[in-house]
Amino acid sequence: MSNTLIEVQNLKKYFKTNHGMLHAVDDVSFTIEQGQTLGVVGESGCGKSTLGRVIIKLLEATEGKVLFHGEDITARPSSLDDRRRMQMIFQDPFSSLNPRMSVSQIIAEPLQIHHVCKSKEDLDKRIRDLMDTVGLAERFTNAYPHELDGGRRQRIGIARALALDPEFIVCDEPVSALDVSIQAQILNLMQDLQEERKFTYMFITHDMSVVKHISNSIIVMYLGNMVEKSDADELFEHTLHPYSKALLSAIPIPELGAKKERILIKGEITSPINPPDECRFYKRCNYACDRCKALPELKEIAPDHFVACHLVGEI
Repeated sequence: MSNTLIEVQNLKKYFKTNHGMLHAVDDVSFTIEQGQTLGVVGESGCGKSTLGRVIIKLLEATEGKVLFHGEDITARPSSLDDRRRMQMIFQDPFSSLNPRMSVSQIIAEPLQIHHVCKSKEDLDKRIRDLMDTVGLAERFTNAYPHELDGGRRQRIGIARALALDPEFIVCDEPVSALDVSIQAQILNLMQDLQEERKFTYMFITHDMSVVKHISNSIIVMYLGNMVEKSDADELFEHTLHPYSKALLSAIPIPELGAKKERILIKGEITSPINPPDECRFYKRCNYACDRCKALPELKEIAPDHFVACHLVGEI
């Protein structure tokens, strides 16, 4: 029996603009196993957040399929049951919370919409339990988001996402707006919850050190395309795509006086609007040649290690 929870097949999301179609997500395919974390990395504008929103149907797909427990959820309208089983933790813990609602009201909202609690007493107990789970003191029950720091605000967002006991959670850069010490607390909390409740995460970030810490497997995206995918350890030990190598070279070494050779990416970024049928990284790659003027296919170079590059093995 397969343990695959999410299967994405040739997913595309295009946006119509005055200058043409913007290819935000272009022909992306992968699977996520139950209880595992898939890390999605890439620079701003590569389509990471759009991919997460399309998977949980906050945005409708242009083409392709998203299978949840083997069922194509893109082929039917969203239901309350889908919303209950798939949730999202947003990047900005302030703008994603209603400033006119207190902590208890924010956490209670999904419980009330889905009629989870039978009485006011049950609802109050559920709110207290969720606050305790994410490490929010009971004294903040009637506080408002603007009265709290970033770490506590993000804990509210996590509590809201956990309220309906979802199976799958898209984490859209949930620690990028937080201080480093608070980042570690939130990441440890998410890992503890995953171990305890068998959650499945899709963890979106641009921080390679964070994604290594939390992910079982990683996909690297560039301008809507998936350029590399493998297990987390394999990706860091045997990085194959030039763009992935450049990302990894930017990870700082936490040692005084330590030096590391940085791979600088230069050149013009290809427009995501009506992009040509060539490697999206062609204009910025240090190894580009005539072969790169054709769009590379994502090929399995080693077991479960996929790369989209004409020059893999040569550089």
